[in-house]
Amino acid sequence: MNRKILLTGWGYPPEIEGGLDIHVYHLFQELKKKGLDVKLALPEENAPEREDIISVETGDGDMTWKARKMSAEIAKKAQDFDIIHTNDWFGAEAGYKTSKHSETTWISTIHSLASSRTYSGSEKIEKLEKVATEEPDKLIAVSEGLKQDLERKFSAEASVIYNGFSQPSSTGKDVKEELDIEEDMIFFVGRHAEQKGIEHLLYGFKKFLDNGNEASLVIGGDGHLRRPLENFAELLGIDGKVYFTGFIPSKELGDYYREAEAFVSPSINEPFGLTITEALESGTQVLATESGVNELIQTEAVTEIRPESGSIAQGLENAVEKGPMPEYESRSWSEMAEEFVELYREVN
Repeated sequence: MNRKILLTGWGYPPEIEGGLDIHVYHLFQELKKKGLDVKLALPEENAPEREDIISVETGDGDMTWKARKMSAEIAKKAQDFDIIHTNDWFGAEAGYKTSKHSETTWISTIHSLASSRTYSGSEKIEKLEKVATEEPDKLIAVSEGLKQDLERKFSAEASVIYNGFSQPSSTGKDVKEELDIEEDMIFFVGRHAEQKGIEHLLYGFKKFLDNGNEASLVIGGDGHLRRPLENFAELLGIDGKVYFTGFIPSKELGDYYREAEAFVSPSINEPFGLTITEALESGTQVLATESGVNELIQTEAVTEIRPESGSIAQGLENAVEKGPMPEYESRSWSEMAEEFVELYREVN
């Protein structure tokens, strides 16, 4: 395929903020391996110096301001490409301007909606989401659940391409020894935000302990709710059993997953759930609310729970009593990228 493709992203290892950045990184690498003529546009503060990466000046301001400035620059460059492939709301203006002023085809992938990431939402971002879902030549969602959300909210018709599964790196360090944990270890990692349902996990963990179980809960990651969550653990009287580690370097994530008896994803809304795949690939028991991973594997490898303390407590009871993890069919990033290659062929 001789088409020139411009992929847009935001973060790039080691400067990543979430699943979208991981998705874009793997898609870019896999497309290169498959011999496609692809370049990646990133904000200058996150862009490594490489010939195939376009560094875009964003200036000072919040993420919305930076995204608008970045979009204006990308729209100028994208007219030299056959396809511009954007991700989420921050690529909306770049995709829209490019498609309106050139023959370039616009593909938009949506990973999550602002209304699912926070209770308050953002009117500015939701307007850009509307553009990113209603205006592209082809719209992609990372799960069937998200596809249905897009149809309900924007009456936009999307196709589904699931993410690949991530194998977390490991250094071999003994996490339990480092944290002085002798009993079972329960693990969560992710942004400390409303979407992730961590308060339900804390309350569910308290109920689990109140039922006579012995365990420690390790909560990795960071975010604006970290301090309130630490206060909540103290209020519940479980702060002696809960460890807030802060940011965990990607090279150490596998150490945490492999030491845990169970990984819990208590999200209120989880369009896909890359941390779930990391836990599965580490051989760790997984409890998770509804997610794209659950849709994809549809086996008992993931114990489905509700974002509610009683359901989480019961799920933890079942997890510590469970035998070997059931088999499941993994999915590589190469398989995901191949579906995008087919899409690029179709739209041109």
